[in-house]
Amino acid sequence: MFRRRKNPGNNSPAKRQNKEIKETKITINCVTFPLPSVTPDQPEQQLLKPNEWSYCDYFWTDKKDPQGTPSVGGFEVLLQKQLKGKQMQKEMAEFVRERIKIEDEYSKNLSKLSQSPLAAQEEGTLGEAWAQLKRSCHDEAEVHLKFSNKLQCEVEKPLLTFRDNFKKELKKYDHHIIDLRKQLASRYAGVEKARKALADRQKDLEVKTQQLDIKHMNKHEEDIKKARRKSTQAGDDLMHNVDLYNRAQSKWFEEMVTTSLELERLEVERVEMIQQNLRQYTTLRHETDMFNQSTVEPVDQLLQSVDPAKDRELWVQEHKTGELRPVDMDI
Repeated sequence: MFRRRKNPGNNSPAKRQNKEIKETKITINCVTFPLPSVTPDQPEQQLLKPNEWSYCDYFWTDKKDPQGTPSVGGFEVLLQKQLKGKQMQKEMAEFVRERIKIEDEYSKNLSKLSQSPLAAQEEGTLGEAWAQLKRSCHDEAEVHLKFSNKLQCEVEKPLLTFRDNFKKELKKYDHHIIDLRKQLASRYAGVEKARKALADRQKDLEVKTQQLDIKHMNKHEEDIKKARRKSTQAGDDLMHNVDLYNRAQSKWFEEMVTTSLELERLEVERVEMIQQNLRQYTTLRHETDMFNQSTVEPVDQLLQSVDPAKDRELWVQEHKTGELRPVDMDI
């Protein structure tokens, strides 16, 4: 009967069973893993998403801290990655905000410079080109002001508003996985307690069996039967606790897979969103360069028309004082 149930409380030595378990599996921080030497032979150890470097395949064990502080769970590493991504996104928005400030200031300075009276008295074709250059500064100021406004609406704002409640979502995942891990630790403690109780009962049974005295055979046989019943009960308790542990670990495993895949999806969305916004940034920059180029094209055209001879003609016609030249005096 005991052999059919495979109860660890029967006559099979517990030490031998424990030795067999240790040869194939190891428990780290309340999570049971196969030893690396037997892993290749276990189909259940194949990657869930081969060739994808998916979160759900590479964060099962706890990460050891080289500083000696308590180890960090694999899920906590994933959470830190998400929080770091959120921080990087915030800092990118701050960078764009600084660029916006620079563009605003640059636009103001260009507009102010365009109104400067410097060289306003230049005349002729050169004067026309100079006046157009000053007007181009004003036009360029408008271009940079529009660029600044578009940066704010089309780049900075999306970066700031993308997943405003992202941190709250992460905490929800964190608390759920932590609760499951605590339950797993509690079940593991129950297994260890039951394992110790079984070892004590088996030791007691072994001692009573060795103390069998023919003179008091009836009494010793009764003690042995009682010890065997307690050992069997301890074996049942151990199997029950192992079953509870395995269920808890299975639940934790399933939620880890589901949640890690969700975090993976969120990270992909974050990266793609930032990629889209940075592309919009470069598009706006190209547009700004194009518009800036258009502001200087009239200047280029007028500069090509600058003619010193023409300017001299115009100036002479306007400011000449007389065409008669001096001659020798008569006696």
